[in-house]
This record gives sequence, C-alpha cells and structure tokens, in this order.
Amino acid sequence: MERVVLVDEQDNETGLMEKQQAHIEGKLHRAISVFVFNTKHELLLQQRAGGKYHSALQWTNTCCSHPRSGEDVATAAARRLMEEMGISCTLTPAFTFVYRADLGNGLTEHEFDHVFTGICDDPPVPDTEEVADWKYIPADELLRSMAANPGRYTPWFRLCVDNHYESLFTNSKI
Repeated sequence: MERVVLVDEQDNETGLMEKQQAHIEGKLHRAISVFVFNTKHELLLQQRAGGKYHSALQWTNTCCSHPRSGEDVATAAARRLMEEMGISCTLTPAFTFVYRADLGNGLTEHEFDHVFTGICDDPPVPDTEEVADWKYIPADELLRSMAANPGRYTPWFRLCVDNHYESLFTNSKI
C-alpha cells in the first residue's frame, strides 16, 4: 500500500495516508514534479499509462510523484525520474506551489508540490506501467496544444504551466 505524506500549508508533515484515500478525501499532501528540458529548450512530456487510476493517457510533465515518509524531496525527484523515465540528470529546485484540482470520478488532487528542473539529452527508457508515450515539445507548440486541447493534459500540469510559465520556460538555466 502506497502512502503519501500529509502536510499543512507550510509543508509541515501532519501524518500519512494511503494514496488513493488521500485523493478521495482531497487531503493536502507533499508531491514532486520534474520538468526536464533538452539542450534545444524542448520540454520532455510523458503520457500517463492507460492503467493509471486517474488521469490515464493524459500528457503531463516529465515525471511527478510523492516522496516516501522521511525521504527528502530532491532524492524523491531523482528516484522517480529514473524509475518512471529511465534517465538521470542534475535536478534544480525551481519553486513550490499548492493547488487543488478535480480529477473526476470523485477524486481530488490537493498537493504541496516541489518543482524541479533539469537538462538531459539522453533518450528516455520509460517504465510502461507508468508511461504510455513520451515526446519533446517546444514551449510555443505546447502552449498552442494546451489552449486547443486542455483535456489532453493533466490538471496539475496545466495549472503549473499557466501559473509558473516564466519560472519554467523563461528563467530555466538551459
């Protein structure tokens, strides 16, 4: 049973809860999101696997997950990047943000999200249990696609790009 770390609005740990139950109850929990760019300034997107219990087959950032109890967020980000996408690179903390998003089917994502960026030109070797597909995309093409087809993208990814575009794409150290 996978558990998430429950937190308050200042990211102080308040307990643990089974992951799906946290999504059913909409409990605030700690998360990590990784945005990997190549040296052409394109963002590596993943399409979530079809077997995911929420947001299946939607496109999202390079990887996202939850740190384990007692696990540092930077360690969790590096671990999940390797587990999900089969790549490794230096990750830099970019920012944090809190959001709440309706996922449908009675599920709510409510996260204190630690966002990391990195640069890597290595081709991903994704875990097919996690990832259905992947692609690199330039920022302008991503914005056009998100505007035309918002439902193709995860709610948290849309919120992150909409609210933190400059931090991700303009201020990235590529």
